[in-house]
Order: sequence, then structure tokens, then C-alpha cells
Amino acid sequence: MKKSNFIALTTLAVAFSVFAIWSLTTCDNVLQCYKHLPKWGISIVGTVFLLMLFIPNIIWGQNQPVGYEEAAKRESKKLLAFERAGEVLACAFVVSDRRLDNFSNFPRLGYAVLTLLLMMIYELYWLKYFRSSRTLSDMYSDYCGFPLAGASLPVFAVFLLGVYAQNLALITAAVILGIGHIGIHLMHKKEI
Repeated sequence: MKKSNFIALTTLAVAFSVFAIWSLTTCDNVLQCYKHLPKWGISIVGTVFLLMLFIPNIIWGQNQPVGYEEAAKRESKKLLAFERAGEVLACAFVVSDRRLDNFSNFPRLGYAVLTLLLMMIYELYWLKYFRSSRTLSDMYSDYCGFPLAGASLPVFAVFLLGVYAQNLALITAAVILGIGHIGIHLMHKKEI
């Protein structure tokens, strides 16, 4: 692992740990909060999050790197199934959990801020990609120390949204998405 990858991932883990400890010290019973069902409805935060996720991907659809289609044919069917299931579940829970719009949980607000930071880095990663020569190595590059930034940043962000909303289903969807999405990107990077 590169030093920059280690620093970025360690920083993310430390920030997550700090917010977790802060939340634990200010909440009487954290596990009880995770047992509550989501407040169903359209989430404004979730909708904005999905727009930040989808707009670069829609643009990417018109600017795919040379050789991507051939590489996509060799993708693992199991990883692809995990990726698709994770995408559908994550999108459904992100857009429909109104707890994402609740900013009154001050200690846990750190998770939302961390998610926003990761998504801003994700947007900057796409700007870098679109300004590059758009090769497969550009697509599967690291950015700001995050390995496979195009895959890892949104997965980390979805996971943190799940923690912020105290939504076990969304956290599970993030793990499923991560197995498939990061796994496929890792396969492609190894082929380069």
C-alpha cells in the first residue's frame, strides 16, 4: 500500500472513530436507535447525494476510456451481482430515509460532514478524470490518497450516510455495494 493511501485511509478511520466515540458518549443507548425503522419519504439530502453520484457517471457514459467495453466483458458475474444489488438497495434507502434530513443530532452530524467531504473529493476525482486523456489507468487511479477513488469514495460515503441515519439496511447495502463495486474496479486495475 502506498504511503498516501495509508494516510488517507487512516485519516478517514480516525475521523470515523472520533465521531463514533463522541456519539457513544452523548447517547444513552446507541443500539436502540438502530432498531428504529426509517422515517419513510423522499429525503432531500439523499436526493442531492444521488445527484452528486449520478451526474458524473452519466457524463462518464459518453466519455468511457478506450478498452473499457472489452474489460467489462471479463467482469466476475458474482461481483457484478453484488454491485447491482448494492446499487439498487443503496439508492432506494438513500432517497427514502427522511432521517438523513435531520440535522439536530449534533454529535452524529460529523458523519454527514465527513460524507460531504468524501463526495466533494469524489467530484474532484471526476474533474481530474475528464481533464485527463481518459485511459483505463486514469479511471482506476488514486486521488487524494484514496485507492481506486472512483469506487471507494462513494462506497465510504454511503456507509457513513447509513451510520448517520442509523440505518442498518443502508449500512448493509454499502457493504454489498463495496464488495461488488470495489472488487470489480480492483480486477480492472490488476488487468492494466
